[in-house]
Amino acid sequence: MAVLILLGLGVIAWIAYLGIRYYLKERYFASEEFLGHKAQIASFVTEHNEVGQYTSEIAAQGLFQLGASSTGTQAHLASFQNTSQWNYRRDRNVANYRPNVHNCSLQVVRNASADPLKYVMKYFSIKADEPTLSEVETLSESIVRLEDAVANLRNRELSITQAVSPPKFILKHYKGEFMQQVGVELSPISVPYPVYVFEYVSAGGNSSQRTTVTLNTQTIDALIETLGQKIRFRKSAAGQRALMTAKLRTYIKTRDNYTCRSCGVSVAAEPHLLLEVDHIMPLSKGGLSTEENLQTLCWRCNRSKSSKMYA
Repeated sequence: MAVLILLGLGVIAWIAYLGIRYYLKERYFASEEFLGHKAQIASFVTEHNEVGQYTSEIAAQGLFQLGASSTGTQAHLASFQNTSQWNYRRDRNVANYRPNVHNCSLQVVRNASADPLKYVMKYFSIKADEPTLSEVETLSESIVRLEDAVANLRNRELSITQAVSPPKFILKHYKGEFMQQVGVELSPISVPYPVYVFEYVSAGGNSSQRTTVTLNTQTIDALIETLGQKIRFRKSAAGQRALMTAKLRTYIKTRDNYTCRSCGVSVAAEPHLLLEVDHIMPLSKGGLSTEENLQTLCWRCNRSKSSKMYA
C-alpha cells in the first residue's frame, strides 16, 4: 500500500513539474525580453532561411552518386529459398544486392580494406578517363558546397541562440520550438556521401565480412589525384590541368581575400558569409579547374550566375 502511495505521489509530482515547466515556457515566449530579441535578429533570421532554401537547391541539383556494382543487377528476376532442414540452416547473413554493394570473395574484401580506391575504381566502374574525372570533380563540388552550406546554417543557428540567450531549460527541453518561435526554418538536410561496400557472405550464411568506403571530401580528393595521375600518365591534355581539391579551393578563397569577386562583400564585413569557389567557365562547357578559371563568389552571386546560365 505504501509503495502504491509513493508511486502515486511521484506521478503527481512529475505532472506538476511538467505543468510548471510548460507555464514558464509559455510565459517566456510571450515576454517582452524574448519578443525584443526576436525583433532585433529578424533580418538575420530571414537571411538564415534564404540560405536554408539555397542549401535545399544544392541538395536537389547536385551530383551525389558515382559508379555502381554489376553484381546482382538481375537478382530480382529470380527467387531464392533455403530448403535445408531447420537444424542445418545457418543463413543468419544474407547477401545484399544493391548498386553500392559488391558481393565478392573474402580476399577481395580484405584487399579493398588495404587499397580502397583501387578496388572502388575496379569494381564500381569508375574509369580513369577524362569524362569520369570531370564527373568526380562535379561530385566533389556538390559535396563541398553542401558541406559548407550545412555548416553555415549550423553556425547561424548557434549565433541566433547566443544572441537571444534563452533560459537553459528552454534549450534543453524546447529547442525546436524556440527556433520556430524565433522564425528559423530548420533544415533536415545532411550530406549524402556516396558509400561503397565490399561484402563477403559465406555459402551457408554462417559468417560475413565487409569493407566500407565513404567518399567524403578527403577520399574524393585522393580519388581525383589518383585519376589525374593515371590520365597524366597517358599524356591526356585534360590530365595536365589543375585538379579541383579542397586545397585548391582554400587557395582560391585566400587569393581572393575571402571576398566575392562579383559584389565585393567579404567575410571581414559579414562573418557569416557563405562563400563558394566557382568555375568561370563551367566544367560542363569545357572549363578547367585552373587558377585563372576559378573565382570566389558569395552564395547569392553564385546562385544568380547559375540561374542566368541555365535560364
